Amino acid sequence: MATSTYPPPPPYYRLYKDYLQDPKSAPEPPPPIEGPFICYGANHTIDEILPSLEEQGVRQLYPKGPNIDFKKELRSLNRELQLHILELADILVERPSQYARRVEEISLIFKNLHHLLNSLRPHQARATLIHILELQIQRRKQAVEDIKRRREEAQRLLKESIGTLEDNGTSFALK
Repeated sequence: MATSTYPPPPPYYRLYKDYLQDPKSAPEPPPPIEGPFICYGANHTIDEILPSLEEQGVRQLYPKGPNIDFKKELRSLNRELQLHILELADILVERPSQYARRVEEISLIFKNLHHLLNSLRPHQARATLIHILELQIQRRKQAVEDIKRRREEAQRLLKESIGTLEDNGTSFALK
């Protein structure tokens, strides 16, 4: 399979030249990708599973298991990161040749922080979706209330108009 770092766009855009005149002339969308694929020179898979730190060859600094207190662990890793950065500053001043070990430890802490945050993404997406749906429900309820209010106002105006017309001698029935 030939790949390019920045491939040209696919020629599919030519299939949509008559779309504005006839929307049904557009082809059906392609089927979903199955299995691994190459994008910009990197291999990707469809799996939505976050690989563990061990699978990535990184030492895990927080406890394993399904019941992780994310807030506590993120705070702990953040404090540890701050401490290591201060130690790195001290080492750079006192013994500049020994900084590599501290940089590796800081990198390990960042990888652990990044992995913890990425494991929260499904929860974040779910919460965001719930919030969006609640806002939509609220807007629709407001729209319904607005329609009811305007309908009542229109009925009131119609009754007033009919009353005015009947006072002038014309008779109308409101159904």
